[in-house]
Amino acid sequence: MDNRTNTIAGWVLAGCGAALGLSIVGGMMFHGERPEKMGYAIEGVVAEGGEGAAAEVPIASLLPTADAAKGAEVFKKCAACHTINQGGANGVGPNLYGTVGEEIAKGKAGYAFSSALAGVGGKWDFDKLNAWLTSPRKFAPGTKMTFAGLGNAQDRANVILYLNQQGSNLPLPAAPAAGAAPAAKGAAAKDQPTTANAAEAAATKGAPTADIANTGTPASGAPSVDPEAARKGARSEK
Repeated sequence: MDNRTNTIAGWVLAGCGAALGLSIVGGMMFHGERPEKMGYAIEGVVAEGGEGAAAEVPIASLLPTADAAKGAEVFKKCAACHTINQGGANGVGPNLYGTVGEEIAKGKAGYAFSSALAGVGGKWDFDKLNAWLTSPRKFAPGTKMTFAGLGNAQDRANVILYLNQQGSNLPLPAAPAAGAAPAAKGAAAKDQPTTANAAEAAATKGAPTADIANTGTPASGAPSVDPEAARKGARSEK
């Protein structure tokens, strides 16, 4: 093998070594791991399966303090698909003027609603709107609505109040009474004294206590009569 062949072979080996070294160094520098949560977080949108166990706040309790101006800001997320002015044209989604209180998936100048939403039935009351805005796909499985939903309950209350002011103006539902259930529960407990307290009260008033007498069974092997008492009784009889 001549010097020219040796030189070529040397350069080839050197190139392979350099490529292998760069590959190893690059892998160490740009090593990636699978993230804990896939995708990108979008503010105000419900995460599927996330924090589903959290207590649900009734929309009626949030509407009295809702802000329609803030609701108009939230509605900007919907403006790409919906108009809300009176007589506005349908777009990707229907015009939403006067929606609160209307029949679900009816009218709207002949807009083609999905059969999934049309099958829900009823009217767009405040509770149904809240459920729809929380997750359209859960409210009407199979709907063609692609918006994931609003995860913030106060945002939903604000936008529902704003929608109500656009041609509907229905009276807001009454807010649920705070603490009504716990109070009733406490009153029931107060009106039902424990057996021990009942026994004490009965004994104090001189009422018969036969129903609350000690009816326990003696332990196995225990005498049923005091032996000393038995002997005294026998002497007195003599």
